[in-house]
Amino acid sequence: MIFDCRFETVNQFPLPMKKYYYLPIILLLLCFSACIIDNPKPEDCVVETITITKISEGRSNDIVFHDSGTDYYYINRGLEQGLNLDSLNAKILNKTVTLHLAKVLGGITSEHISQMKLGDEIIFTEFN
Repeated sequence: MIFDCRFETVNQFPLPMKKYYYLPIILLLLCFSACIIDNPKPEDCVVETITITKISEGRSNDIVFHDSGTDYYYINRGLEQGLNLDSLNAKILNKTVTLHLAKVLGGITSEHISQMKLGDEIIFTEFN
């Protein structure tokens, strides 16, 4: 009696994988595009009131605002939009401001400031 010791491999993927190599790339692009904040609207924002304790320059000419806790918020490319750290320090440091924070995919609130108000005065806005 002779035994055949060869094993047959079963194809675990009934469809050729070559057709699906682009699927992870498409999923990554969709996730990335869902996190881009472009032309925010007031109804798509969360309104928060915070006290500014520190203002600093962030990466890519962002202006970063720190509250009394560990949270921070930023104006994207604020220095390129004509805002000045010295004038902001004089105007809003240690004062309470109202922020409109943009929401991203799934309603998650970002740290991206779409509008900043001190009382009734609008300090910065992206709203048209």
